[in-house]
Amino acid sequence: MTARSADPAHAGNPARTGTTRLPDGRSLGWAEWGPADGRPVVLCPGAATSRWLGFGADVVDGLGVRLVSVDRPGLGVSTPAPGRTLDSFATDLRALCAARDLGRPGVVGNSQGAPSALACAVAGVAGALALVSAADEVAALEPADAGLRDLLALTARDPAAAEEFFASFTATAMREMVLAASPACDRAVYEAPAFAAAYRRALDEGFAQGAAAGYARDTVLTMSRWPLDLAAITVPCDIWYGTEDTTHSPDHGARLTSRIPGARRHLVPGAGGALLWTHAAPVLTTLLARVEEDEGRRPGRD
Repeated sequence: MTARSADPAHAGNPARTGTTRLPDGRSLGWAEWGPADGRPVVLCPGAATSRWLGFGADVVDGLGVRLVSVDRPGLGVSTPAPGRTLDSFATDLRALCAARDLGRPGVVGNSQGAPSALACAVAGVAGALALVSAADEVAALEPADAGLRDLLALTARDPAAAEEFFASFTATAMREMVLAASPACDRAVYEAPAFAAAYRRALDEGFAQGAAAGYARDTVLTMSRWPLDLAAITVPCDIWYGTEDTTHSPDHGARLTSRIPGARRHLVPGAGGALLWTHAAPVLTTLLARVEEDEGRRPGRD
């Protein structure tokens, strides 16, 4: 599996954007790449990024993929939902799928979007799951970093205080933190001019409503114990990490993979946390095959 260059087409501008009104009156923002009649794949983006940062823009047309990136509540143009949960996002996505005729899409969870994607799989919204450079359930682990342990303790003891702390972040601070923690292979992606501009725009829009509206809530949900029965996931699941990724999971998803029945782990040599953009084609090709596998197992399929 050969890494791709940081070609600006890997992010690319969306072909379509819009918002969809939910049953309770809130709205979810979305952006789409690829053919409007393609096989739906929903992206749960990474930390603090909006719908504008997609992936695989150079391959979605050839694969027949309709990629739909969704702003979680409070991020981008999606209405904030104070106190939202992972389960409530799965409910929101179910409504979006019904409204946008997405059926049971393949779902991609990148970085901090992984817990939301897992919630969709547990709820049966997803037809198959790809976790790419997934944020691990660090509250269930014993991280070596003392600062991280302190934040986990604060989140467990006083989630509201933790959310207030995370609300102090800005788009600039987030970008600087990501770059500082990234290996050279990732910085080559993040600092490529076209990608850097797309990433900056996605962060600016992700924070447009204030960090507390989206990023802070996401971070508290990610750093808390996940109220998800991962053993109940019945759809196919693939978990992808680069061997140079030092930030998303201390064991590159080994424990996470063991908790999901039938999950398969892919370790990509020489790749880092930017795997979603450097290896979009194998991620999407594998996910499409797994969606077909799920459809073949469902009752009523000829």
